[in-house]
Amino acid sequence: MAETNFVDYVKIFVRSGKGGSGSVHFHRDKFTAKGGPDGGEGGRGGHILVQGNAQLWTLLHLKYRKHIHAEDGQPGSGRLKTGADGRDVVIEVPLGTVVRDFESGRVHFEITSEGQREVLLRGGRGGKGNAFFKSPTLQTPRFAQPGEPGAEGWKIFELKLLADVGLVGFPNAGKSTLLAAVSAARPEIADYPFTTLVPNLGLVAYKDFKSFVMADIPGIIEGAHEGRGLGLRFLRHIERNAVLLFMIPADAPDVRAAYKVLLRELEMYNPELLHKKKIVGISKADLLDQELQTALESEIKDLHPVFFSAVTGQGIPQLKDTLWHALTTP
Repeated sequence: MAETNFVDYVKIFVRSGKGGSGSVHFHRDKFTAKGGPDGGEGGRGGHILVQGNAQLWTLLHLKYRKHIHAEDGQPGSGRLKTGADGRDVVIEVPLGTVVRDFESGRVHFEITSEGQREVLLRGGRGGKGNAFFKSPTLQTPRFAQPGEPGAEGWKIFELKLLADVGLVGFPNAGKSTLLAAVSAARPEIADYPFTTLVPNLGLVAYKDFKSFVMADIPGIIEGAHEGRGLGLRFLRHIERNAVLLFMIPADAPDVRAAYKVLLRELEMYNPELLHKKKIVGISKADLLDQELQTALESEIKDLHPVFFSAVTGQGIPQLKDTLWHALTTP
């Protein structure tokens, strides 16, 4: 996913189709000069539907579709013919998409599985024809029911990446380097803050042809829950990760303090995130000799850290084992 092609938030105006009007019609043929009412019903307006597609990874295809309208239902006609229903519009989205109302903020639904289909807006019902209103006291009704109007409104489509493992850390913690080392993903890597401006996904191969999905989330800074840095724009992606790998570089001034800041940012954004499985990974372990690593490991042994280097490959097999165990253990 090139960063110019990754879109995880779009605002779209959607409108379902209005129902077709009922028909005012009376039966006429060469044998019947004044027959009874035979006006048919109008067709239903088209729905706006949202469907999950596992082949999509971004909302890019919706970025320039600012208005989506379903087809109106057709009016009824004589001989009790019902008008054709308006065609539905199906909006395909990647798994992990949340759809909510722009005005109220209310969440309509979340798309989490392939083929899951939800009705976002229902089309208006078609109106009844005059035949429907015939009664013993009203033999020739000269009116019909108009179709119901469709619904409309601005909706927000927001993608929260579905991944097994989410990488959480400050800028320059080595998250992109790790993802590139263990998967075929090729995120941009450079020695300056906020190299990663979009989340990246990679498929990590494990033993016996097993695999899991890892997400490189753009770096968190202190105050991210208030929108500082890249802040709220990317914290939401962490909500959908089964396991969180907290990455703290070995050359950090205070590993424990850095871990506490990361935890606090997640808690302030969404306290539920603290209930996820957490693993502390000490990246850039190649910067430490054995004596320094032993000393640091002793200092933070309660965090059960995993030391590794994505550059040299040191500790990567052990890291994969730890992540796989966390993913497969209840």
